[in-house]
Amino acid sequence: MEKRWLAYYPPHIPHHIDYPPKRLPDYLRETAMQFGSKVAIDFLGKRVTFQQLYEQSLKFANYLIALGLQKGDRVSIMLPNCPQAVISYYGVLMAGGIVVQTNPLYTERELEHQLNDSGATVLVTLDMLYPKAAKVKERTSLQHVVITSIQDYLPLMKKMLYPLMQKKQNQPLVSIEEKSDQHLLKRIMSIAPAKEINVQIDPVEDIALLQYTGGTTGFPKAAMLTHRNLIANTLMCAHWMYRCQKGEEVILGVLPFFHVYGMTTIMNLSIMQAYKMILLPKFDVETVLKTIEKKKPTLFPGAPTMYIALLNHPNLANYDLSSIKVCISGSAPLPVEVQQKFEQITGGKLIEGYGLTEASPVTHSNFLWDGERVKGSIGVPWPDTEAKIVSLETGEEANVNEIGELIVRGPQVMKGYWNQPFETESVLRDGWLYTGDMGYMDERGYFFIVDRKKDMIIASGYNIYPREVEEVLYEHPKVQEAVVIGVPDEYRGETVKAFIVLKEGMQCTEEELDQFMRSRLAAYKVPRIYEFRKELPKTAVGKILRRALAEEHKNK
Repeated sequence: MEKRWLAYYPPHIPHHIDYPPKRLPDYLRETAMQFGSKVAIDFLGKRVTFQQLYEQSLKFANYLIALGLQKGDRVSIMLPNCPQAVISYYGVLMAGGIVVQTNPLYTERELEHQLNDSGATVLVTLDMLYPKAAKVKERTSLQHVVITSIQDYLPLMKKMLYPLMQKKQNQPLVSIEEKSDQHLLKRIMSIAPAKEINVQIDPVEDIALLQYTGGTTGFPKAAMLTHRNLIANTLMCAHWMYRCQKGEEVILGVLPFFHVYGMTTIMNLSIMQAYKMILLPKFDVETVLKTIEKKKPTLFPGAPTMYIALLNHPNLANYDLSSIKVCISGSAPLPVEVQQKFEQITGGKLIEGYGLTEASPVTHSNFLWDGERVKGSIGVPWPDTEAKIVSLETGEEANVNEIGELIVRGPQVMKGYWNQPFETESVLRDGWLYTGDMGYMDERGYFFIVDRKKDMIIASGYNIYPREVEEVLYEHPKVQEAVVIGVPDEYRGETVKAFIVLKEGMQCTEEELDQFMRSRLAAYKVPRIYEFRKELPKTAVGKILRRALAEEHKNK
């Protein structure tokens, strides 16, 4: 297949990368040897060096093995971004286990399903989340729960004030006692040996991670990602960001690690490249702005809603964001208006990338330097990544600029879905991953996503792609956030409905938006229904839950 995009690669980005036969934790060992005294994690002022991180991960691995963990056993990690999330992740992999990333916001029902589906025998979680875990434990295969507290990795003064902060926020202090099936991470760190472990792992075949996909309707599926999948995508990322210096960069870690995008572009990249991670346990606009000004991160991977929230903060002008050199936006389409304004304010580069859980996750992005960036495009495939558009009607490769389904192939693509052979066969064919995203490729090999196949609206026989309508809504000076869905219509089959969040202090009518949209879009694409909201439902990484809004509308 002709990879026409390679002609536009800057000379610093290789067309092919050699992937060493390593396990993911081998990179932590190498970084600890080379940059041992360098700060790996800055968590609310508490600093952990690479040597300390390596030793504590080894301790956790040795403790798991002492508990009886065998190669291939699953360990669920239900933690926000904190040092313990990194320690437990690499500790599980060192012990030969498989990490199951679990969202701390899960309900009991969601947690119970994921634990049973994965067959996890160990859960690592926070003391404040333990009551939820305790309620479902007996109905799952869990044998052990490892409990930690945010307080365990705070600087001395914050550690002393932590109980007062909890009381002020009406969060009950949970007292956990050690039992044969309950273990305190703090105590594990004081008693477990930090001896080297050498579990025989095949990086190409052995699974490192079960990463559950979004699943906004029904239960999510687990993508099986191998050590090679995760290493390949992290190495691709490092080569794409070729001006970033090993051991020199500071990365803001606010994207959650339990999401594959934050895990690859922040945690694994930082371990591989010896970057300092500034970790924040949740996204709060004021905290992020203060952190950027004080800690001076150079890299800030995020989601469009994060950048939108920062740009619309009333005191944005009071903060210095000039340390930011590179931002790669993922998880949802990046409006052009947001990209331009953010670059103006920071002086850094904000580019849109594209990926999906099943590809570890990144497959495409625009060039950061020395190559052309195309507005509205997700860019070109990363090294060793093949991509093409196929016709929904024929299944054959589509013509240039013809809309079809995007399919991808490369070393970052998953083995399949855990215990879901039918679902695996439906998306993996001859090594190609069928993404479910509709798009097209231009004559130079730049790719454009027009929308999810399942989100396409068909009104009066016309195909309408929500992203195109949303891009125009974002151009309106009073609109902060917008999302578009198709809703049933007796006459048109479907019609377009827009959910709008206005900027603070702004007022706007349906008539005003209708006039604005009609001056910029064909009449059949203009929303017929507008609903104004104070906020929109989002995932943990800030992705707007379009299908949740569709379900809500259907149940009215």
